[in-house]
Amino acid sequence: MKNDTIMVTGATGMLGREVLERVRRTGRPVRALTRRTALPDDAGVDWCTGDLTTGAALDAALAGVGTVVHCASDIRHFKNDLPGLRHLLEAAKRAGVEHVVNISIVGVDRIPYPYYKVKLEGEQLLAGSGIGWTNLRATQFPGLLDLAFGALSKLPVVLVPSGTDCQPVDAGEVADRLVELALGAPAGRVPDFAGPTVYPAARLAEDWLHAAGKRRAVLPVRIPGKVGAAWRAGHLAAPARALGRRTWEEYLAERVAR
Repeated sequence: MKNDTIMVTGATGMLGREVLERVRRTGRPVRALTRRTALPDDAGVDWCTGDLTTGAALDAALAGVGTVVHCASDIRHFKNDLPGLRHLLEAAKRAGVEHVVNISIVGVDRIPYPYYKVKLEGEQLLAGSGIGWTNLRATQFPGLLDLAFGALSKLPVVLVPSGTDCQPVDAGEVADRLVELALGAPAGRVPDFAGPTVYPAARLAEDWLHAAGKRRAVLPVRIPGKVGAAWRAGHLAAPARALGRRTWEEYLAERVAR
């Protein structure tokens, strides 16, 4: 008998929280994985502890799970992402998990940025796992851009890569798509999911500064090497996959504007 339980990894993160709420709305049994010992008190969610980096307690956490939506990632310590995914897939196989849905990033196969290389290797690891899998690549979350500009604006001048386009996509809309995929059959790599509008990076910074009420100069800087060339080639965006509806301006008005 197929198990209906869906587990969300990275369930306390920016995307994981959105996925968790949407899985709960489906009425399916939902389990959330966290490293924390003090678990959130969320009605209808089975919180469990487990450590992807070490593999500790994953067998117990995955017992009875049919589908995993893998949102766990840490850009600050991204070298842990691959061991974490490897431990997850090994435990998932032992538990008889039938479907792993993974979130990745548009451009990971064309931009030789270290974090992107890890994400691409993770995609390859998933595809070779022997478990049914689905992989979705998305463009940039406004919440992450918000954090980045908040940090950059502490300096007198906000530096941004020149000639670089971005295409912010609402994390909630990506979560909707991930849950849709989780409720379906394994589909391999599915078409990318991008926001409704492509913006130059400098325009995003200027919009953010205006909304935040900060007076700073924005200085586009040419990024050297293969990474800079890939950014200028437009590989951070996916104009043909502009499926998102919520705009950058709407995000700023709701979350940043003073």
